[in-house]
Amino acid sequence: MTAVAAPVRALTVLYDANCPLCVHLRSWLPRQRQLVPLHAVPAGSVEARRRYPELDHARTLREITVIGDRGQIYTGQAAWVVCLWALAEHRSRAHWLATAAGAPFVRVTMLAAAKYREAVSRPGTASPCAEQCAVPH
Repeated sequence: MTAVAAPVRALTVLYDANCPLCVHLRSWLPRQRQLVPLHAVPAGSVEARRRYPELDHARTLREITVIGDRGQIYTGQAAWVVCLWALAEHRSRAHWLATAAGAPFVRVTMLAAAKYREAVSRPGTASPCAEQCAVPH
């Protein structure tokens, strides 16, 4: 008998709370109709370290990381795609982005995001935008 992979029933998105783009996406995600619940936790936070002690938390601040409720870990391109897959309006796009044809679009999006993060970072600060990136209420 072949084992069947457990379905993903919830996802936790570790986001950089000091990045305006990450904070924007963190506030955008809950406004979308979710097929799979998405929970946001600041990367590198006490809460993230408590929930996921086995992770390289410094890396989660450099690279988007999404964790499934069964311990699945998605990073980089896969993390972007799984976030879209969780959303009703974007699931079909996520299926396409997961293909060889769609992968270049994910790469370009991630490069653009990295360039943006670099552009808004201030020399001498530990975070890309310091106090400007408060989570919206």
